Amino acid sequence: MEISALLTSAGINISICIVLLSLYSILRKQPSNYCVYFGRRLVCGGARRYDPFWYERFVPSPSWLVKAWETSEDELLAAAGLDAVVFLRMVLFSIRTFFIVAVVCIVFVLPVNYYGQPMVHKEIHLESSEVFTIENLKEGSKWLWVHCLALYIITSAACLLLYFEYRTIAKMRLGHITGSASKPSQFTVLIRAIPWSPEQSYSDTLTKFFTNYYSSSYVSHQMVYHNGIIQRLLRDAERMCLSLKHVAPEINCKPTLRPCTFCGGPTATNSFHILSNEGDSVKGMELGELTMTTTTAEQERPAAFVFFKTRYDALVASEVLLSSNPMLWVTDLAPEPHDVYWKNLNIPYRQLWIRKIATLVGAVAFMFVFLIPVTFIQGLTQLQQLSHAFPFLRGVLQKKFINQVITGYLPSVILILFFYAVPPLMMYFSALEGCISRSIRKKSACIKVLYFTIWNVFFVNILSGSVIRQLNVFSSVRDIPAQLARAVPTQAGFFMTYCFTSGWASLACELMQPMALIWNMVAKVVSKNDDDSYETLRFPYHTEIPRVLLFGLLGFTNSVIAPLILPFLLIYFFLAYLIYKNQILNVYITKYESGGQYWPIFHNTTIFSLILTQIIALGFFGLKLSTVASGFTIPLILLTLLFSEYCRQRFAPIFHKHPAQVLIDMDRADEISGKMEELHKKLHNVYSQIPLHSQKSSTSKAECSTTPLVNQELPDPKKLKPEEGDAIAKELWGFQGSDAGHEHDAKPCPSASPDHLSPKMIELHKRN
Repeated sequence: MEISALLTSAGINISICIVLLSLYSILRKQPSNYCVYFGRRLVCGGARRYDPFWYERFVPSPSWLVKAWETSEDELLAAAGLDAVVFLRMVLFSIRTFFIVAVVCIVFVLPVNYYGQPMVHKEIHLESSEVFTIENLKEGSKWLWVHCLALYIITSAACLLLYFEYRTIAKMRLGHITGSASKPSQFTVLIRAIPWSPEQSYSDTLTKFFTNYYSSSYVSHQMVYHNGIIQRLLRDAERMCLSLKHVAPEINCKPTLRPCTFCGGPTATNSFHILSNEGDSVKGMELGELTMTTTTAEQERPAAFVFFKTRYDALVASEVLLSSNPMLWVTDLAPEPHDVYWKNLNIPYRQLWIRKIATLVGAVAFMFVFLIPVTFIQGLTQLQQLSHAFPFLRGVLQKKFINQVITGYLPSVILILFFYAVPPLMMYFSALEGCISRSIRKKSACIKVLYFTIWNVFFVNILSGSVIRQLNVFSSVRDIPAQLARAVPTQAGFFMTYCFTSGWASLACELMQPMALIWNMVAKVVSKNDDDSYETLRFPYHTEIPRVLLFGLLGFTNSVIAPLILPFLLIYFFLAYLIYKNQILNVYITKYESGGQYWPIFHNTTIFSLILTQIIALGFFGLKLSTVASGFTIPLILLTLLFSEYCRQRFAPIFHKHPAQVLIDMDRADEISGKMEELHKKLHNVYSQIPLHSQKSSTSKAECSTTPLVNQELPDPKKLKPEEGDAIAKELWGFQGSDAGHEHDAKPCPSASPDHLSPKMIELHKRN
């Protein structure tokens, strides 16, 4: 690929980024877009609307960048949780590592590659990208020791930074465990595959088992029930409440107050007339008219949440086999109540292994189906071979600008469009596996998307490009390093354009939130919905972590082979740090988290990237007939594997198990302070499939941690005059700490909560 095609792709994507960033800095200031760009702050109730009208509202400004940069890690931890901090530390690690890599490779490796052979060089924009790769070195070159030394520096710097990050995040993980002393999940064990007995219910079987074998530590239990009629009624009522709220009022309709059918409270009606006898007809219904086809015992599922007196008792029960049959009485530490994936608790435990095999087969099949678009994309990057195969395209491809757009911009755009179908499908596969919590489901989807991305973007592109260029594909395992060494430099141009499109442009789209923005405009213009209703979003770790890791893989594998990509990757990571930080603080809300369990995925993938880089370099040193460089590369591979094993033994168990020492100390501290009995009283109602209104309120408060970023004392913006050029007024145009009751909060329909049900509906709720 020519440098001119790369410059064309870079110019297009830079223009897109500038336009989108400018639009964002303007649109975020418009009051109608608060629910799009400040969803988290509105839900947390720490902000209120203020609608000043001055020209600065329509002028782009970088104030959001300054806010994101100045936010400390402690504030971020209090606001968004440990997973958000771990993710941003991944990006920070990439910035630090690739800054070192870029300095070493741009200063030393790139000049050696460029002047590797005696030749007359053209102007930079007319050169081929292969001139800047290691392919430009002649065989037996004495300058290959520079690449070998750079490889040692890169590996040493990456491993050293990985060690310090792993140690720091492991301490954060322990702090997360000790800091959640009041969480009920530490006292709770999820029991599945409870044996069925024709003589008694699942609840009686469980009670008999634990009073017999765990009488000293067993407290109580909460059964899991089949989703019944009351759950569906409550869900439909809440959806209807939200739908009615979005309907524009009729002009000729006078607002009246009618009693609510469920809770009896007054309800304002604008658009709809309630029939006079509707309430009486509903109130006159008898319980028998709603036929309940099953009893409570028949609604029970073979799963339950079992509560223990201490955290240590729960830990022991979750780690040991409760029965001689491993397929019965299966135990796991329970997830947090708002993290439970209730739908999967109804799945019989014996089906889980079949589901995992089926999802694995489905994911692998989808990987092979995806070979078709990737091969087509590689054909676009190899226009010379394409023009020979299809002579009728030669006239179109001879136009310079069209050639540059097709080879430099179009392939990466098409690949990204195809990739939009991958995360939802992988999330669906993860749900089919039977994950018991939403955080585990998202983590499983993250791993699937990561494997899929690395396979298709890196390996399949290399293999399909080799087939199109009629190179020999791997004939034996011994030839893999040499074949990778031949193929990677030829794909350096495509990887750079992919960095422009999937990196820079995707970050700008993430900041703009185009789908939410369009939906908001449709709701306000077409549906005439003036209410500031919004749906809170969760941060898409299952898409963004694989993207960061993919660019890390591209950076490491191209560092000594085609270092021209490194400055562009460094720009991507720096933008990613600011944009993701802004989105986490303002847009995404943390309802559940894994407690930093994404870091081992990042660590292992980074080690894989380093080893793959060393294998590719080993193949190149062999092709260039440099036995000294090859001899020094083999020990580097072994040292990297030893470092990975040490980290796995030293830090990885902390992310998979809870240390008994820490839990026992927490139990003793609670017993001394007298908090243990209070914690036991709270255990009985937290794992309810139909959460009560009070539980919803407490959950909402838990989602929105109190931080200086949200509930800080700010001066009144009404007293600040924008025309005077006051910087504080410009900064506080949109939000102020809520003291006057003008809070925006997502409040559910009162009728959708069991606390507000009529006595007859409460009786139905109990029976179900």
